[in-house]
Amino acid sequence: MNNKTVAFHTLGCKVNSYDTEAMMEIFEKAGYRIVGFAEYADVYVVNTCTVTHLGDRKSRNMMRKARRTNPDAVIVAVGCYVQVAPDEVQAIEEVDLIIGTKNRADIVADIEAYQKDKTQNNFVSDIMREHHYEDLNITETKGKTRAFLKVQEGCNQFCTYCIVPFARGPVRSRPVDAVLSEVKRVAAHGYAEVVLTGIHIASYGVDLEDGVDLLSLIRAVDKVEGVKRIRLGSLEPLLLTEEFVQGLSEVRAFCPHFHLSLQSGCDTVLSRMGRKYTTAQYAEIVKRVRRAFDYPAITTDIMVGFPGETEEEFEATLAFVEQIHFYQVHVFKYSRRKGTKADAFQGQVPEEIKTERSHRLTQRARACEQDFLKANAGRTVPVLYERAKEEGVYEGHTDNYIPVVLKTIEKMNGKIIETELLYKESEFHMTGLLN
Repeated sequence: MNNKTVAFHTLGCKVNSYDTEAMMEIFEKAGYRIVGFAEYADVYVVNTCTVTHLGDRKSRNMMRKARRTNPDAVIVAVGCYVQVAPDEVQAIEEVDLIIGTKNRADIVADIEAYQKDKTQNNFVSDIMREHHYEDLNITETKGKTRAFLKVQEGCNQFCTYCIVPFARGPVRSRPVDAVLSEVKRVAAHGYAEVVLTGIHIASYGVDLEDGVDLLSLIRAVDKVEGVKRIRLGSLEPLLLTEEFVQGLSEVRAFCPHFHLSLQSGCDTVLSRMGRKYTTAQYAEIVKRVRRAFDYPAITTDIMVGFPGETEEEFEATLAFVEQIHFYQVHVFKYSRRKGTKADAFQGQVPEEIKTERSHRLTQRARACEQDFLKANAGRTVPVLYERAKEEGVYEGHTDNYIPVVLKTIEKMNGKIIETELLYKESEFHMTGLLN
């Protein structure tokens, strides 16, 4: 019997988290026992991120940490950073073998090959030539009450700042039958909510036949017994046509939480970024959503300090955030990525200006967040309670993704309960009250 142990550390997005869980299953089926990353293990797997230079640095730090924990372990670097910079990662002294964003289903076999022949340590292939979805799937979700399901891989957008298309390759959609099989499994395990995620889920179906698209997939998931909520990952705004929004409004289990990637609230910056919409189009899309749903949550990502961004352009973004009145904004600073068009752009913004703008935008966004919470105060809505924060205190979320804290002696894990929402100044959650 195999008594070997393996530890994982995941950086980056929910897609990476899904990939890690799938790899964990592969190791478990091979007889490995999963342990914490800080523990002594025979194998350490670092699932890397490369969206920013910070992701690269954190990835390297975790590889070194693993080596310090067990100098004799096999250290495996996997994922996006490896895919775009294989030579750089391979040169890291602590790393034994590298695998990119393809063929991760073979990870155990690759480790065994390396152990037999120490020279066989590079398993990175050309992701840009890949046109088939890699069937990494999860048979038993290790989450709590919300199951993340990866339905799509890759991106064809090639925004000027983004390294992701080079790290993940072209769009590949997971077949509908495979998605539904996994949905049925997680529903049978008692998961009330499924989150459909991917690198660019708006592109779901473009590589499939028979008119399959994201909306038809959502409708199919909605019919699976036991699924009480369907939530979507980040969406390309232009996906939300009148027809698409109307279709979503008719889906029984759909959660009105729309994470619509913005990146900038200024048209000239959006043009330099290679984004395909204007702020006017974006504003109209938000209006469309708000006409179709009561109290929808509109959240977004905004980048500050893109090359050439002037103070006037940044002020336009601040004004646009105020105009749209987002529920939440994920603010991040532009990070140069070698191989992208923006890396060569003139007018790179100094780090101290990026930091200052990040702070100002975060403050503006936090005020909007408070306004959204206030607007929801007094409503009685279904809340999915996900975990016990402490004895007698449960945390959960509304369908529009407001966090709720409830004090109760009842066991609430996994239950959806009608709850009155109470607002408290300056807090970023609601207090729940059972009637």
